[in-house]
Amino acid sequence: MKFSGKNAIITGAASGIGRATSRALIDNDIQLLGAIDRNEMIKDLAKETNDKIGREIVVPFVGDVTNDDFRKSVYAEMKERFGPVHICIPAAGITRDALAVKRNKETGMVETYSRNLLEEVFTINLVAPILWAMDAVASVAEDRMAKGLKRWEPAEGMQGAIVFIGSVSSAGNKGQISYAAAKAGLEGAQSTLSKEAIFYGVRCSIIHPGFTDTPMVRAMGDDYIEKNILPYTQLKRLLRPDEIADAICFMLKNSAVSGSVWVDAGWHPAA
Repeated sequence: MKFSGKNAIITGAASGIGRATSRALIDNDIQLLGAIDRNEMIKDLAKETNDKIGREIVVPFVGDVTNDDFRKSVYAEMKERFGPVHICIPAAGITRDALAVKRNKETGMVETYSRNLLEEVFTINLVAPILWAMDAVASVAEDRMAKGLKRWEPAEGMQGAIVFIGSVSSAGNKGQISYAAAKAGLEGAQSTLSKEAIFYGVRCSIIHPGFTDTPMVRAMGDDYIEKNILPYTQLKRLLRPDEIADAICFMLKNSAVSGSVWVDAGWHPAA
């Protein structure tokens, strides 16, 4: 699939994998990019990019990716100003790590992981990405209906693509009961949506990055990274966001990729 003539949306676009993927899509001649983040910095990044290129290529949106009204307003504006959204990469995410069951040394009581934290992580890492992805497929479907087109035919070429951001933690990781479950849930969403969205010529894939040098991973602390991540990573380093972005672009371009790709740097956690 060629990126020229295509409109894309990326959530979590101000930092980490989202920011790196935004740059990669621009380098690959994306027509227009809707860059979504809750950080106002996304506006400055958009202006900087647009000034450098000499045209409006990045349209910034500041808001909460879990808010239905905000999401709908983004898609409405994109459709009104630029046409359908062909590509969606919902990259916004959080971690709220803690053991599922833990003995409190001070009280002697056994505590379980907070329901509130579980629901917060699910909402941002699982529910929101699915909703953003479905709206992208709907955007392509509506455009096809307006043109009198029905079932997609291969001769038309691919119409769009979704790439979910999974994680190596989806296979299970100590201290990440909420994050691991959310990322594993995205696998089911990807598998299901890929079977439905192809009716409109939209592919759906999922990438499972290993531990990547992003603010979210750095927030774990250098000591944790040195003791619990690097020793179990064959490359003995964190992945770079641009390496993940390169893999995402490969998945978007290559029409044969409609499943999962693991970009894990050879990470094999201890039991």
